[in-house]
Amino acid sequence: MPVGDVSHLVCEWGYIILIMDDKKILCIGEKDMESKLDMLFKKNLYTVAINLVQSQQADPASTAEVLRKYGDHLYGKQEYDEAMSQYIHTIGHLEPSYVIQKFLDAKRIYNLTNYLEKLHDRGLASKDHTTLLLNCYTKLKDVEKLNNFIKDEDGIGEIKFDVETAIRVCRAAGYHEHAMFVAKKSGRHELYLKILLEDLGRYDEALQYISGLEANQAGLTVKEYGKILVEHRPAETVEILLRLCTNLGDPTTRRGSNSMHLLMIPSPMDFVNIFVHSAQYLMEFLENYIKAVKDSPAQTEIHNTLLELYISNDLSFPSISQENGFENHNTKETNGKETANGYKSGTRDKANLGKEDTKIAKSIVDRRRKGLALLKSAWTSEMQDPLYDVDLALILCNTHAFKDGLLFLYEKLKLYKEVISCYKQAHDHQGLIACCKKLGDSSQGGDPSLWGDLLKYFGELGEDCSKEVKEVLTYIEKEDVVPPIVVLQTLSKNPCLTLSVVKDYIARKLEQESKLIEDDRKSIDKYQEETELMKREIEDLKTNAKVFQLSKCTACTFTLDLPAVHFMCMHSFHLRCLGDNEKECPECAPEYRSVMEAKQKLEQNARDHDIFFRQLRGSKDGFSVVADYFSKGIVSKTTVPPENGR
Repeated sequence: MPVGDVSHLVCEWGYIILIMDDKKILCIGEKDMESKLDMLFKKNLYTVAINLVQSQQADPASTAEVLRKYGDHLYGKQEYDEAMSQYIHTIGHLEPSYVIQKFLDAKRIYNLTNYLEKLHDRGLASKDHTTLLLNCYTKLKDVEKLNNFIKDEDGIGEIKFDVETAIRVCRAAGYHEHAMFVAKKSGRHELYLKILLEDLGRYDEALQYISGLEANQAGLTVKEYGKILVEHRPAETVEILLRLCTNLGDPTTRRGSNSMHLLMIPSPMDFVNIFVHSAQYLMEFLENYIKAVKDSPAQTEIHNTLLELYISNDLSFPSISQENGFENHNTKETNGKETANGYKSGTRDKANLGKEDTKIAKSIVDRRRKGLALLKSAWTSEMQDPLYDVDLALILCNTHAFKDGLLFLYEKLKLYKEVISCYKQAHDHQGLIACCKKLGDSSQGGDPSLWGDLLKYFGELGEDCSKEVKEVLTYIEKEDVVPPIVVLQTLSKNPCLTLSVVKDYIARKLEQESKLIEDDRKSIDKYQEETELMKREIEDLKTNAKVFQLSKCTACTFTLDLPAVHFMCMHSFHLRCLGDNEKECPECAPEYRSVMEAKQKLEQNARDHDIFFRQLRGSKDGFSVVADYFSKGIVSKTTVPPENGR
């Protein structure tokens, strides 16, 4: 502003004091920083404002605010490059979204890229900033900058961005190699394999990569991507799994950071689910595993799974049977439509189906042969318990009508009646007879009652089975397991059987019984004569005198002289030859003692009912046991208690 003539000028108290000629005083004071900046901003003197702030050593936030206003001024004048250079200086103080929103237009993508690069260099970028920068690179198709950003030129610097975001954006834009580089460098094996398998389909490279991982990490990746690998490279995947589960690979790759600690080997059952649509390769994997590892902790589960694969008709798990049924239904519809289009097409389909059916039937036979071998090898005669779930095995064999497996399991479980039932359902008469010969032999621990069941089956069969009945009767007669009366009653129920079937059997049994009766009569007569003779001897001893005529001692054979001892058994001894025992004959005493001991034992057995019933159950003819007890006077011997007071 204009002033008049100045007389004096004084600087004091932070002011400039002007003393005018007309005796007026003018006091001039310096404005504060905010007022200065407002005045400079109004005059668009932003450069001066920046220099002023910097010369005054203002705080960074104040400087950034000045730079922001300068950037806004330049942005308003459409000087975008200069504006961006000012915005870049505000990084760390100004919210990045403020700048980003101004440069989202595709025409200003270069400026936005420059800003985002600086934001990442200073480590202030978020996931969204990384996504935006990578999108800028991919839209600009600037591979060189993308390489510098992703690979950090020398490839050894620290990653300055969010890994998952970078991988996701690169995959979406088709830059798979860059995504793989980031995943590998950051140790994200699962993302690296996901790109290889899902985006690029480089299955061999994925398998090679998995082979180089540590055991625990390799196991995790195979669990996650095993289904894809089994679908496209089944044999190679099975080989890798075998190395993982059997520890057949390089031992150094199986160790963690602590060289003294071996990582736990994974169980093959952990990988069963990846074979859910490739049951054939699951079967091969488990077969090779049990050949390599004999004492696996998961042996029972492995055998259960193998049995399910071997015995099932369609080589699939129950969990996917509906899906298979749907696919088969669609296949049948397609075949039906093709057949309707012409005779030649139908003929070709029938031929193909015939070959396919033959192949399937052969596969079922081979698998069931393996299944039976597994049932037997995992439950040998030396084993008390099998190395598989018996209940599951029974269900599988019954569900899929696996007769050989059922017969083996029933026999091992000693369910002989069920074994017979299997042959009955199949109407296998020769098998029935052979089975009874094997399982009905009591000397081998079998059940003789099976012959009675077999005879009952033929008696209720309602058809001519004369040949089989004759063979059964031959064995029944030989082993004497069923009484003749029961045989006649059982076979009489079959109207197709004639008397000629049992004529010879009955004739032989009658002859045999007649002979036994005759033998019994002779024995009775003999015992009666012996009894009568004993009675006469006893009576003679009681009533008549006994004359001893022996002239020599029975013990020393020297001439008998006095003193001598004569026994009623007609033995004579020197008194000196008898010693202290003068009351019993030394010659007859052992026989007498054995008789008395046998009598005492019989009386003791009479009180032990368990022995009686055990003999009764173990005998083919229970009546003979009871008769034997009566004949020895054990059962009939009773003790009459004394009457009270009499």
